[in-house]
Amino acid sequence: MSPARRAGALLLAAAALAGCRRTGPASPAADPPGPGPEARDPFDGARAGEERTVDGVQLRWCPAGRFLMGSPPDEAERRPGEDPVEVTLTRGFWMAEFETTQGDWKRVLGALPGPPTAELPEQDDLPVGNVNFAEAESFCAKLTGRARAAGELPGEWEFRLPTEAQWEYACRAGTTTATSFGDRLSSRQANFKGKPYNGAEEGPSLGRAAPVGRYPANPWGLHDMHGNTYEWCRDWYHARLPGGTDPDLHDARATALLNRTGDASRVRRGGCWADEGWPCRSAFRLRFEPERRYDHIGFRAAAVRP
Repeated sequence: MSPARRAGALLLAAAALAGCRRTGPASPAADPPGPGPEARDPFDGARAGEERTVDGVQLRWCPAGRFLMGSPPDEAERRPGEDPVEVTLTRGFWMAEFETTQGDWKRVLGALPGPPTAELPEQDDLPVGNVNFAEAESFCAKLTGRARAAGELPGEWEFRLPTEAQWEYACRAGTTTATSFGDRLSSRQANFKGKPYNGAEEGPSLGRAAPVGRYPANPWGLHDMHGNTYEWCRDWYHARLPGGTDPDLHDARATALLNRTGDASRVRRGGCWADEGWPCRSAFRLRFEPERRYDHIGFRAAAVRP
């Protein structure tokens, strides 16, 4: 950790708005300002990383808490749009342990959403790709109906794509470094291609998708939050990160950042097998038009209580 980051960590309690990063666990936090965690629901987990399986989807509990979303000015390879904001999540949620697989897709919806490619052949333990935003949402809606009908998901809970804030919170899993593995990232820790991040050890460059769960999990038991495939988030892409309490920009198209053709985009996160290590950072964000698809863009579902 750089000297600037250590100094910023000591100042956050007195100057949170200065954009410095805390040391220690990012969440859950004691006595967060503003709204605190809500009363416990019977379907809630008891601890971070607790496991649960619903309709064949393995989940990990992400508790309510607050964290600093984005990256500090001294983070290596940071990009515009990552200026830090404080986020408070008043409700915990269950995040899929793995990216949605082709096997999951076939079981829930049937035929794959797009054709296989050389980098993403048809294989049940590979992530599903070539899926646009609406199709990913359709998967979550169908999974919700199946799980409720089977008595595995309470009626007030639903599967959906995570918000951008939920995604980064789950990716960080209580860490405050550039990745959940620290301030470096090797391709032994995540599936990406080429140059490791920030001087990490070189590892294999597959140049293709890997079966989910092949790489180490983060502290909350979530695999492939760094690399393998990009993952859709439910928010419209905005120039600035959404801060505050329970930010959700799913319906905020009117304020979304437009591209040169006047179209708005949804958020994608996580990096992929075709990237170098730096786009796999916890804070890195990209946009993509929701009607488009690519083999290296997939998703993972979250079970939430709206």
